[in-house]
Amino acid sequence: MQKDLTEPKQPDIEELTNNEALKNRPIRSFVLRQGRLTTGQQRALEQVMPIFGVPYQPELLDLATVFGRTESKKILEIGFGMGESTAYIASLLPEQDFLGVEVHTPGVGSLLKQIDEQQLKNLRIIQHDAVEVLNHMIADASLDGVHIFFPDPWHKKRHHKRRLIQAGFVKLLCSKLKAGAYLHVATDWQEYAEWVLDVLKAEPQLENTAADYAPKPAYRPLTKFENRGIKLGHGVWDIVFLRV
Repeated sequence: MQKDLTEPKQPDIEELTNNEALKNRPIRSFVLRQGRLTTGQQRALEQVMPIFGVPYQPELLDLATVFGRTESKKILEIGFGMGESTAYIASLLPEQDFLGVEVHTPGVGSLLKQIDEQQLKNLRIIQHDAVEVLNHMIADASLDGVHIFFPDPWHKKRHHKRRLIQAGFVKLLCSKLKAGAYLHVATDWQEYAEWVLDVLKAEPQLENTAADYAPKPAYRPLTKFENRGIKLGHGVWDIVFLRV
């Protein structure tokens, strides 16, 4: 049985201003809940995960070996949900390689099922906490891009300390990005968009690609949830910064 990984006290931004703080006290920006698996997801976990899954281990990955090629761009996606956008982007950009990190088993099973059905060769999955993956498995200056689409906004003020986008986490991401690589965050919660923009602007290793919010990049699809929100007049904010 999976255990609840929620901690009673979470680090705030001041506690997360360097990588050592992250290593010693990782962010828990999620609550790990039990979820029902469909038959297809269960089958994918059993049959596809051994091929396209990368087991968590506290040692650096050789991404060229993982994907079997060296020249392709390597993109990390943190928290891919049910994986529809991840699979779409991987199919749209077969010349690039995508490493998805997600903790929730139904989402992992869903993306594995899509990998199998669409015969995607440029996608791998790690089912683990992204902060630990970044700290222990991703080499410095090895990523060409990072996608963080619709992270939990933790909208109540007392929960803001649980938000994934914090100063220390962004500094950790910067250490893994190559010069010129990009960080793309998308959210449908305006206050969180403002929070993300402020945190990224404060990081001297990053430069905004727009005056504030960026146009939606062509590679990011509109999800069913997003389309429904747009029809109701809700906004979506894309924020894209480059590593300098």
